[in-house]
Amino acid sequence: MTDPVPMISLAGVTKRFGDKVVLDGVDLDVARASSMVVIGGSGTGKSVMLKCILGLLAPDAGSIRIDGAETTRLGRRAREQLIGRFGMLFQGAALFDSLPVWENVAFGLIRARRVPRREARTRALDKLAAVGLGPEVAGLFPAELSGGMQKRVALARAIAVEPEIIFFDEPTTGLDPIMADVINELIIKCVRDLGATALSITHDMASARKIADRIAMIHQGRIIWDGPVGEIDHCGNAYVDQFINGRAEGPISMQVRAF
Repeated sequence: MTDPVPMISLAGVTKRFGDKVVLDGVDLDVARASSMVVIGGSGTGKSVMLKCILGLLAPDAGSIRIDGAETTRLGRRAREQLIGRFGMLFQGAALFDSLPVWENVAFGLIRARRVPRREARTRALDKLAAVGLGPEVAGLFPAELSGGMQKRVALARAIAVEPEIIFFDEPTTGLDPIMADVINELIIKCVRDLGATALSITHDMASARKIADRIAMIHQGRIIWDGPVGEIDHCGNAYVDQFINGRAEGPISMQVRAF
């Protein structure tokens, strides 16, 4: 039976920067232990929406609930406790160049959870193994890794604290198709093993189809379609149809400057 209270719920979320409206009343529910992928073109509000959920940006209006609790007016201590329930895979991996791999993975364990370094290293090695990396990688620095290996390390860091919710920001950007599929498979495995709720943003339809239970599309700051991944090809929404098929012609117009 599906839990009636969504793990993540956005209602009427708006955000503007000066005169530019980026989020224009976003409504979105993400069920517990499910994988939601939000698709949309560049500049449609995906990243701003994610930053509002994380608390990196404050929405101008609307409600953001995590596990039924309102989060838009949290104080610093409550916000830190909430963030402790999250894992995050950043676009571009965002590893710390000055730290070896195992310390990157164990960063949250050591800094936020105050886990002793020896125990944290052991747990980091376990998470590296979960993403297919052996102990010989632990002492290397990010600059010594390929792009695909950096993504795996970033995924190991995202799951190291065994979060309830994991956010994925363009998880396959910059990867070749084979490595992208490896990352997609690892995301599915890690989310399933943790029983976590996943929210991803991407414009990579191969990734979206692979990792999603449901897909939502954002356009001009609003969710214009939301449904099971298996229904997206026959959803009847012209904007969605144009985007998923990568057509230049359609209701979504791209501004191209003439030279």
